[in-house]
Amino acid sequence: MTLTSAKSSEAALLELRGARLIESATTDRELAAAEALVDEETILSHRSVYGALGLQDLPSEATVRWEGLMGRVYTLGLDREERVFLGLTLSMVGIGNTPLSAVSDLGERRLAIILRAIARLAGNDTLTLGPRI
Repeated sequence: MTLTSAKSSEAALLELRGARLIESATTDRELAAAEALVDEETILSHRSVYGALGLQDLPSEATVRWEGLMGRVYTLGLDREERVFLGLTLSMVGIGNTPLSAVSDLGERRLAIILRAIARLAGNDTLTLGPRI
């Protein structure tokens, strides 16, 4: 297996895990959070994150365990900005208590993703903040 084919396999698995995460959403809050994680990509690519969510073995129908992430945020191997993004995403689901002021710790790319997710959560999925990143 070449490095290129390994990377394309990882990308395909990430895409499949993202699809399972979105399909598993049972509420608008879960859907907004799932879409934010899929848009962000790097956090969902961590084995510790997709394992905690229950997406390790790629079941045909996933039952995502959002609460499995909350107790592990500091043990997932994420950097500070990734932890803040994940905390804000979990807050959308109703888990955790990351204050909205934490957005000041996000870079532009992740901030745009969170703002789109908040707009979706508010029922406005037409908000345009530039190109989808």
